[in-house]
Amino acid sequence: MADRRMIHVVDDEEALRRSVGFLLKTSGYDVTPWASGAAFLKEITAGAAGCVLMDVRMPEMDGLEVHRRMVERGIGLPVIVLTGHGDVAMAVAAMKQGAVDFLEKPFEKAALLGAIDHAFERIENARAARTRAEEAELRIAVLTDRERDVLDGLARGLPNKTIAHTLDISPRTVEVHRAHLMTKLDVRSFSDALRLAFAAGYGEAA
Repeated sequence: MADRRMIHVVDDEEALRRSVGFLLKTSGYDVTPWASGAAFLKEITAGAAGCVLMDVRMPEMDGLEVHRRMVERGIGLPVIVLTGHGDVAMAVAAMKQGAVDFLEKPFEKAALLGAIDHAFERIENARAARTRAEEAELRIAVLTDRERDVLDGLARGLPNKTIAHTLDISPRTVEVHRAHLMTKLDVRSFSDALRLAFAAGYGEAA
């Protein structure tokens, strides 16, 4: 594998770090072991690559707290949590917090590799979404401020009359701006214009 993917294994059990590390390395991954969540947080940065395999129960700082701090610091690495028997509530909390998946110990190799595939799929989807957003923003940049205001209103699903009232212009002027923005965006249909708007974050609730 020319571009080996990194897995950060965060677990206070040395035996697990070694066994999982060996399994992952022989499956084509690079592995960085961490003996505690605190050690991981001390060194990891927002620009780090890969995904995180993290035990939910650790001394000093549990996996949920580590994940919370990752989010606060803008570290968007996908997290797979490892749970022991009876940790269902913690697993559910981890998923609500944004974890990609959770695995109950002891877990099968296939389950681990499947969860990791899911994690890297999330990374690829996020990268593709960022690319679409950047491309959409470049295209929308040619619009005037008023045309962008109209596009945002359209993306919110507002009728022309409501957009006109909000912007203190006439419904006819809204129609003119709509026609101009579609020409400038070089789109064939209104739905194509909306796709660009949504990709660039337009139409979201204030």
